[in-house]
Amino acid sequence: MTSPNNPRRRRGAGAPAKPVARKPGGVRRSQLVTTYGVGSMIAIDNESFIVAGIDSWDVSEAPVVFERRLTHILGVDSFRLPPAPDPDRGTGGVVVHRFPEFYSCPKCKALQPFFKFNSDKGKARCDDCAEDLVPSRFVIACNHGHIEDFPYWKWVHRGVAREAGKCGGNLSLHADGSTASLRSVVVRCDCGVPEASMEGAFRSKALRDLGIRCEGRRPWLKGAVTDICDQPPRAMQRGSSSAWHPIMSSALSIPPWGEGLYALVEQHKLVGAPEEYIRFYFKDRAGLLAKLKASVEDVIKVVQAFEESESTSDEGDVPTLRPGSRLRQDEYEALVRGRPEMHVAEYQPFVCETPDGDLASICELGLRDSMLVKRLREVRVLSSFVRGDEPTEADADQRHAQLSNKEHPEWLPAMEVSGEGVFLRLDHARLAEWESHPAVIRRSERVRANHLALLRERGSSQKDKNGKAVESHVTPRLLLLHTLAHSLINEWSLDAGYPASALRERLYASGDMAGMLLYTATSDSAGSLGGIVAQGEPDKLALTLRAALARAEWCSNDPLCMEAEASGAGSVNMAACHACLLLPETSCEHLNGFLDRAMLIGDQAGTIPGFFTPLR
Repeated sequence: MTSPNNPRRRRGAGAPAKPVARKPGGVRRSQLVTTYGVGSMIAIDNESFIVAGIDSWDVSEAPVVFERRLTHILGVDSFRLPPAPDPDRGTGGVVVHRFPEFYSCPKCKALQPFFKFNSDKGKARCDDCAEDLVPSRFVIACNHGHIEDFPYWKWVHRGVAREAGKCGGNLSLHADGSTASLRSVVVRCDCGVPEASMEGAFRSKALRDLGIRCEGRRPWLKGAVTDICDQPPRAMQRGSSSAWHPIMSSALSIPPWGEGLYALVEQHKLVGAPEEYIRFYFKDRAGLLAKLKASVEDVIKVVQAFEESESTSDEGDVPTLRPGSRLRQDEYEALVRGRPEMHVAEYQPFVCETPDGDLASICELGLRDSMLVKRLREVRVLSSFVRGDEPTEADADQRHAQLSNKEHPEWLPAMEVSGEGVFLRLDHARLAEWESHPAVIRRSERVRANHLALLRERGSSQKDKNGKAVESHVTPRLLLLHTLAHSLINEWSLDAGYPASALRERLYASGDMAGMLLYTATSDSAGSLGGIVAQGEPDKLALTLRAALARAEWCSNDPLCMEAEASGAGSVNMAACHACLLLPETSCEHLNGFLDRAMLIGDQAGTIPGFFTPLR
């Protein structure tokens, strides 16, 4: 019998078992879109899994999420909430596969694929030692989204001319804990080759120097054919944030879509239905129309409007990467126009009204007006994901990993959230004068140049999918609006009692747009309690804005923060750091980039005029 302390292990017979569908613990539906989406790794007890593609999900009872404009942009028929597990029926809806395959035993130190440990079904335990196994800490991935186990055998046999796996030895993993560095993590093979620590495994050229190439594997897609990939793989920690970046798209439900009869037609799946069917359908459902004070003829006209919208073309912009898309323009116009409450809440997800107070108190500060968004609905969609570097506008299509084996899926996972917010616009005359100042232009051009350099470094081509050259969207207006949004969110998190992670920004900074929507939104009614709307009343807003600007005048890292030539990931910030402006990434559209306090209050030398400099 093999000794429990001997790394030579008893090998299980046969090939590894097929992946077993597992319930991903206590993961919420929203997390299956934002945090633990398709292709991400999730730890459950002492095991690790990767969330499988959407073509393996059981969505037979998953609710449909309606957002007409966004389905057109993303080229799908519909969105669906991730399926919820059903304990009574024993179904989980969302499938996960075991990944990484390699596990180690903390007692006997064996390092090998999971199936060789002969664990009992439903457990991850060493059969010899009766110890819980530990999934591999390390994986390798490339910029095209492929991922696989770390090549431990090749790493420890580097420099030894042997065919992979043919040495006859068994691997073991030792971590003495003497230091916090990777030097204390050692891989051994009992064939006699020298042991190798994991130190240096994360160097950019470490795997390439060993001749290790990306095998094009996609373990989240069952039966997927391996891709031919020319991207160099790199080592990552299994729980690293760089192992999975979601590509999220979002849209606000604005009139007429998602409201009144438009919402009724979508919810009852009447889009494309013939007139005869519509008349028959409402023969015994007159009460539905009575709520909206409408007739069957009105429904028929709305169905025709849906059909006409199908024939209209859109720019095809993904909202998160194209802030100036037509979708954003429509939202901006709806926010400026406003919308009083006209229907029951079920059929009117968007209510936007002017405040009761006098706007003079905020107009003298440089704002044009404010709007109280008392009810809003946002749809957030997971359209793809990337690994390694964060996504940029210059990313090639190959970077965006597929969510299913189908190149063009019929649906995408999404979540809908309800909330409230405040919409602010800057004074156009004052803005035009400020953003044309030579010193302001020079300062913003430095951020723009750094952004362009980042695009060239990360983009495999300098053209988007429409054949247009990829350009930086950095302007003085964007820097100003984005910095102001962060300052107000920080101030509201103190005044209104909301954590900063519960607040979000939505910027409108291109063309003739010069505004921002600051809002809170959750998947339940907690996002509509009135705390944020109250902050939008002119007198209260004026006090908040003055306090935010006073706080922005000084950072605990000054003068280093204010005098920084560049800061942040990609060097796309200037006077911004964790002590003054940075927010949780869930709150920021631009991953804490394109920020500069000098755009608000000027620099300390007085050479850069801030938009709000007269208030100092």
